[in-house]
Parts: sequence; structure tokens; C-alpha cells
Amino acid sequence: MMKRNDVEIEICANSVESCLAAQQAGADRVELCMGIPEGGTTPSFGEIKIAREMLNTTRLHVIIRNRGGDFLYTPLELRRMEADIDICRELNVDGVVFGCLTPNGDIDLEANRLLLSHAKGMSVTFHRAFDHCRNPRQALDDLMTLGFDRVLTSGQKPTAFEGIPLLCELQRRAGGRIKIMAGCGVNEQNIACIHKETGITNFHFSAREPIHSQMKYVNPDVYMGSKDADETTIMVTTKRRVEDIIQALLD
Repeated sequence: MMKRNDVEIEICANSVESCLAAQQAGADRVELCMGIPEGGTTPSFGEIKIAREMLNTTRLHVIIRNRGGDFLYTPLELRRMEADIDICRELNVDGVVFGCLTPNGDIDLEANRLLLSHAKGMSVTFHRAFDHCRNPRQALDDLMTLGFDRVLTSGQKPTAFEGIPLLCELQRRAGGRIKIMAGCGVNEQNIACIHKETGITNFHFSAREPIHSQMKYVNPDVYMGSKDADETTIMVTTKRRVEDIIQALLD
């Protein structure tokens, strides 16, 4: 039977509240990010600062992604990403998460080296920009050469469960030189299968549940974002779901 220390669990946390739920459930690490519908964007200074103050047993990683969309960044965008990494260092964040690609869908060696130079001393994860690479095998080799600690991937499929074939190949190719972290759609029903088929022991999931608004009055004619979005529900990571997903892996 697998033991808890045999695996690393990272929670995609969209708030300090989600960070605390992850810590209470015994997660090893959180990736703090805003803009979940856009795939995750850099949280505010205040969100990072308070999360750092509240987390004492779970490590804090922060996504460095100043917008949604693609992973091809202009020099001005890279300057902002450098500044965000510097702020994370000042706040004693444990790690950062980023990823830059070329127009042809390869790893942007120059841009990633630039950001890595600002992240020295912190753990560094290459995020799911990897799943947009045209040649995942070469991309993995490039990330190992650059010195990334881990790569988050769904095996270039919509979910990690669907991406099992490539995840299995990447795990073998990495050979322990970089950690392959399976993420996207990881849940109670599939986490054990993903591990069994791939040998991967690093997992990333959100374990969120809907929390309904406490507002007694809502103006039905006004919306703050998309007209079809549910603005009376907040999705938050819960201790129960994190524990359930971890237990499903260990059983």
C-alpha cells in the first residue's frame, strides 16, 4: 500500500481560504492563482502576502502569468513577470510557476532563462504551457536542461486521465531528472488509475466545491463579467475534498 510520504500533493488554490483548506487537509504545496477561468493568472500582492502569513506547514508557490491567452510574451510583459517574481522573493514565497513559448510552439529558452535568473533559490515549476508545445519530448529535454524542478501537464489532452499514454512516456523519459506532475481533471475517481498506469507520484488538483453567496439582494439586470456566468456562487477548495482525493490515491 502506498504511504502518504510517497506522493506530493499540490492544490490549485484560488484564494487564501483555499490555501488554508489545503493546509488543513495536509497538502504538501499550493499553487496560488487568480483568474481560474483563464487558466490561472498572477494573484494580487495582498493575496500572496496574507497567504504567506497563514501558511506554515504547506509550501506556497505562486503562478507568474499576467494574462490569459497564449504563452508568447513581449519584452514588456516579461518585465512585469520579472517584477512579480522579485515580489514573491521579497515575500519569502517558496516557489514560482511560469512558462514561455516561442511562436512555433517550442520552449522559449531565452525568456525562461531570464525568469529563472530571478527565481534563484526558489523551487520552479513549468506550467501547462507545456501542453501547448508541438514536440513534448524535445520540450521536456529543454526543461531539464534549463533546470526546472517539475513540469505540470495533462499529457497534452483535456484531462490527465485522457493523457495517460503521454504521461507514462514522459515519466520514463524524465528518469527522475525532473518531476512530472499530473494535473487537470484529477479527482477521487481517477487519481489512483493515473498513478497505476504512469507511475507518477506528483499530483495537482483544485478540489473545489461551490459556496453560495450570502447576498440577500441581487440585481438580475446587472452582471460584472460574462452574461452567462453564475455570479452568486464562489468555487473554493475544501478540506473534505482534498482529503478524499488523497485517500483515493492511498487506498
